Amino acid sequence: MEMEKRINLELRNGKPSEAKELVLDNCRSEDGKIRGLTDEFINLEFLSMSSISLVSLDDLPKLPKLRKLELSGNRVSGGLEALAERTPGLTHLNLSGNRIKDLRTLEPLKKLPLLKSLDLFNCEVTLLLDYRDSVFELLPQITYLDGFDADDQEALDSDPDGLEEDQAEDGDSSSEDEEDGESDVEEDKDDDDDDDDDDEDGDEDDDEDDDDCDEDENEEGESEELDEEDEEDAEDAEELSRGEKRKRGHNYDDENNDEDD
Repeated sequence: MEMEKRINLELRNGKPSEAKELVLDNCRSEDGKIRGLTDEFINLEFLSMSSISLVSLDDLPKLPKLRKLELSGNRVSGGLEALAERTPGLTHLNLSGNRIKDLRTLEPLKKLPLLKSLDLFNCEVTLLLDYRDSVFELLPQITYLDGFDADDQEALDSDPDGLEEDQAEDGDSSSEDEEDGESDVEEDKDDDDDDDDDDEDGDEDDDEDDDDCDEDENEEGESEELDEEDEEDAEDAEELSRGEKRKRGHNYDDENNDEDD
């Protein structure tokens, strides 16, 4: 894909002035030059143009806020003056795999006072005797060369200055969100516990109501049984009364018969 089309695709219908990062790796560069990148990208902080067959930096626009520039895997052999003139805030520069052969090619980088990290892996200049000491002497402002400082201590992070702070702020915000989430969870647990207590109280009330109902039913059952017993006693008494009357009548008839005799 041509560089201009790739830039339009990366913008996603946005404005160049709103872009902070732009990745153009592996796109096609006509005649080894930069195409489609203009000085409208005034807020661009990160630019990657790795492996695009780039030869010249002459068409690099002025990018006042650019801090990290990736140019690895190209065919740049000089012309680094363009970086000093158009990217004054540069802190990280990756020129690995280019055609940098001698220290004189790197001299324009002296004019980048904020430059902290420089990568020259797989460049011929790395084959020079005392290469590392010579580069640190030529560019005293840099802290890391090919990922290591002058004492061979590896770089902890290669992100541009400021991005780490943004990430830290995002991390703090995430932590606050997590704390808020944990607080909400604890509140929900407390609410659940209260609900459980209410349920238990409700269950106890239900049990008491059930016991009262059982007692009422038992009392009603006992009352019904007593009523039935009273009815049976009344019936028995009535039968007994009838029997007595019949017996008395029978005796009276016997007495009359005796008198007649």
